[in-house]
Amino acid sequence: MSPTAVDRRRSSPAKAAALLMLGWVALLWVLEALDTATGSLNTYGLSPREVGELRDVLPMSFLHHGFDHVASNTVPLLILGFLAALGGIRRFVAVVLTIMIMGGLGVWLTAPAYSNTAGASVVVFGLLGYLLVRGFVDRSARDIVIGLLVGAVYGSLLWGVLPTDTAVSWQGHLFGLVGGVLAAFLFRRRPAALTP
Repeated sequence: MSPTAVDRRRSSPAKAAALLMLGWVALLWVLEALDTATGSLNTYGLSPREVGELRDVLPMSFLHHGFDHVASNTVPLLILGFLAALGGIRRFVAVVLTIMIMGGLGVWLTAPAYSNTAGASVVVFGLLGYLLVRGFVDRSARDIVIGLLVGAVYGSLLWGVLPTDTAVSWQGHLFGLVGGVLAAFLFRRRPAALTP
């Protein structure tokens, strides 16, 4: 195999991860622009303990309450999502769905009555939890280093799981984080089988 082919194979996961995350973030901004212009998407935020609202467990992570809200999630989602997606797009999708479901159900069960929760921070906190533990679960030195670097840069976000601000969904942050840690165990890399 030529060095060029090897370089292409190595760059493919990074390129796929970058394109996925750039597309995702662009979608968030388009949805917020649409919601600002029409007000038509607010209904897809998640209100707690109403059975009909369970349909919004996934959509809530794509919606925001204003451009400042989506802007605050953009950079951490890009970076953490890119790092997580380097492990494979299929695995990444499974991880993110687990985070969204766990985070959404946690919000649905515990958020204050009459609240409306939306935002990608559920996924941001989930990816943070996932990246912090993935290396230890997979026994991967490279991923442990990535997790330590992520912890050094984004570890202060963990304060967001505490109920310190009534305007912020600490429930989404907390259950997103739990979903990310759970996903690290559910989708851990299996060791290769030894053949005789």
